[in-house]
Amino acid sequence: PIGPWREEAQVGTMSPAIALAFLPLVVTLLVRYRHYFRLLVRTVLLRSLRDCLSGLRIEERAFSYVLTHALPGDPGHILTTLDHWSSCCEYLSHMGPVKGQILMRLVEEKAPACVLELGTYCGYSTLLIARALPPGGRLLTVERDPRTAAVAEKLIRLAGFDEHMVELIVGSSEDVIPCLRTQYQLSRADLVLLAHRPRCYLRDLQLLEAHALLPAGATVLADHVLFPGAPRFLQYAKSCGRYRCRLHHTGLPDFPAIKDGIAQLTYAGPG
Repeated sequence: PIGPWREEAQVGTMSPAIALAFLPLVVTLLVRYRHYFRLLVRTVLLRSLRDCLSGLRIEERAFSYVLTHALPGDPGHILTTLDHWSSCCEYLSHMGPVKGQILMRLVEEKAPACVLELGTYCGYSTLLIARALPPGGRLLTVERDPRTAAVAEKLIRLAGFDEHMVELIVGSSEDVIPCLRTQYQLSRADLVLLAHRPRCYLRDLQLLEAHALLPAGATVLADHVLFPGAPRFLQYAKSCGRYRCRLHHTGLPDFPAIKDGIAQLTYAGPG
């Protein structure tokens, strides 16, 4: 009777002591990874709550904001409006202005006749590419989610780009790539942007190679190669001997402390 009571009392008094012992560790982790916690709150917790309350996805809410605040036919103003909404209203998880400048500069520099984008999302990077295309240039962009693709389609047309210049294909990249030559008359992609799922980058790059869609000298750009990361893709690109690789270091939009980057690959040919 007395013994067990004393044992329970000791356990009860030890629990706060154990908690206090772990407190410095918890505080250290919160401080060190505070940017990741903020990102988690904005991209998962708050977004899920707003999705439930509004019945709309974040891309649909973003497009509603664009409709009331941006100038139709002005892609630059539409992009700026999306950046403002993402910074001040809801975090959009889009490419953002810093990476966007890198993308536009490379498109202008390479002047590709045909661009393939895998991962349209809300259409932000699509507008960046379309703005920088040379006269007569063509952009095919692929989005697997029909609801997201519907928003991107409206944004692209609102910016003033027609179907001849920017064609949006709804489907998974794994299914679309083998059909590009026969169904969409794409015989070569001078520039490719991988912006969908980093875990699919390696598979899709190898599909593009297998279907001979990359001419010698083609540029392949891959977003989010450091966060969340695409290590197998980077390892393959560096070790296979068919690419010259460069990494453009950046941070996430509104979270510059979270390091990310765009990989730039130049295809040397099948070898």
